[in-house]
Amino acid sequence: MFPFAILYDGITRLRNWLYDIGWLSSTSFASPVICVGNLSVGGTGKSPMVEYLVRLFEAGTDVAVLSRGYGRTTSGFLWVEEDADTSQVGDEPLQIKKKFPSITMAVCENRVLGAQEIFSSNHRNLLILDDAFQHRRINPSFSILLTAFQDPYYQDYLLPTGNLREHRGNAKRADAVVVTKCPEDISPQAMDGITDKISKTTQAPVFFATLRYASHIFSEEQEKPLNTLRDTEFLLVTGIANPQPLVNFLHAQGMRFQHMAFGDHHNFTVADIERIEESADGKIILTTEKDFMRLAPRISDAPLFYLPVAHAFIRAEKQFQELVLGQRKKA
Repeated sequence: MFPFAILYDGITRLRNWLYDIGWLSSTSFASPVICVGNLSVGGTGKSPMVEYLVRLFEAGTDVAVLSRGYGRTTSGFLWVEEDADTSQVGDEPLQIKKKFPSITMAVCENRVLGAQEIFSSNHRNLLILDDAFQHRRINPSFSILLTAFQDPYYQDYLLPTGNLREHRGNAKRADAVVVTKCPEDISPQAMDGITDKISKTTQAPVFFATLRYASHIFSEEQEKPLNTLRDTEFLLVTGIANPQPLVNFLHAQGMRFQHMAFGDHHNFTVADIERIEESADGKIILTTEKDFMRLAPRISDAPLFYLPVAHAFIRAEKQFQELVLGQRKKA
């Protein structure tokens, strides 16, 4: 597959060069636009980062979030409401809207059109673009590049040989790099070593974060402590790019479970639902918050719960917040 990676590299380099010299135009907006994205395909924690930013800005800022709405069967621009279906708007946009009902959430595969619609219709002061690092048609005010600790972009290769969407050198467009999914006990020496490697591709400051799972699990009507799952075996169902951190966390809690893993944004079929309910056999089904959006309307023969997760910065969180909050002054 290596020759195809060379071809892919040439195409993406040409595209980025045309944007860099202005032959392909990028749209800028008067209000600040913060981009969250990565260089690799999936699995870096973009949704938790978008939620982190929403929490950071929600007080005192009129925040909007724009996503492509991956996996939806619709097209074009759509406002995301709390009673929407994942097939209409995608699982992650619906998750964010349900968690933060006061913000404006929209989906559109054409990010320029979507941003224009949001700013003209609602006069939002600040826009967060979800998974938009490669969308050069918008010139963001601030770009946050995420890379996973176990699979950093500087050790990866271009598709189809590796998982990179574009050459690692394009990290130079980032205004901040966050290494996600770090072990909580990562040493200062390890962080310094990673920072040195990242600094070869970008001058952006580097931050480190771990995934922090909630102490409670939730259904549509119920909340219970996570540690109650230690008393019984349950079924874990995931449809995310990399479920291993969650699996490792649950094992570390001493829990017993069967794991049914599906692909990222998996479209659960009738046969999938039947197999899940048969495997659960009345036991609790635990899933991710994103998967819960797709499973909740369809699981009826077993109790379904989700476990929330959020980014927790390991060091220099105040510095990261100051960088991001500085965008609010432009609003």
